[in-house]
Amino acid sequence: MEAIFHEKQEGSLCAQHCLNSLLQGAYFTPVDLSTLADKLDEEERKRMAECGENSEEYQKFLSQPSGNMDDSGYFSVQVISSALQVWGLELVPYSSTDGRVKGALTEPHKMNAFICNYRDHWLTIRKIGIQWFNLNSLLTKPQLISDTYLSLFLAQLKNEGYSIFVVFGELPDSTADQILKRTPVVPTPQPRIPVSNSDSDPQIQQAISLSLADESPTALLRLNSEEDPELQEALRLSLMQNEEDDEETLLQKAINMSLQW
Repeated sequence: MEAIFHEKQEGSLCAQHCLNSLLQGAYFTPVDLSTLADKLDEEERKRMAECGENSEEYQKFLSQPSGNMDDSGYFSVQVISSALQVWGLELVPYSSTDGRVKGALTEPHKMNAFICNYRDHWLTIRKIGIQWFNLNSLLTKPQLISDTYLSLFLAQLKNEGYSIFVVFGELPDSTADQILKRTPVVPTPQPRIPVSNSDSDPQIQQAISLSLADESPTALLRLNSEEDPELQEALRLSLMQNEEDDEETLLQKAINMSLQW
């Protein structure tokens, strides 16, 4: 875990932390991102000037603060996208009709990385070696996410109002990639949640176990065909927010505990 590059939150520089965590190195500074933001502002100004520099729209545009950065150090998605283009990487919204996003929705573990935003905070979720990590700068250290839990985690973020973007392109090689391919991080065992009705509700118990365990796709393949429908139904139940019964409560507890690694 020590090999992973992880910038902790400093001021409102989450965009910088997000990009550097994605690229696994101190590649961008606030000055770099400010330069990109200024360039975007100038391009927008030129487009608005085409309507006439004396027009009401142009004058209103000039009177407004930059939409690409602010004094706190926050940068827009356009700035992040421009920064990634330097590395040949593309940022595509999770909700896009782009055919490539379909794979991210059905099999997110086959992607390379995701960038998420909520209330002016940016964070990165990416694969390093053969494992997935939450590299949120608000965390004290990277958070290991199993392939199984990744789908649930992304679904939870989406339900909480996060904007999710898929990163397409080849990420630069890093020391962490090389080390973790040889020696993957061993997950920390999680305590089991006492479930009074676990014997009578095997679907719920199985979903909770999967949320807490670091299961891999290989492990899931060991489930036989008779068990698969139950598993799929349990996972479906875990994502239903409009159910306020005991089962939903138990599933939410399991997800929350998994987030507290």
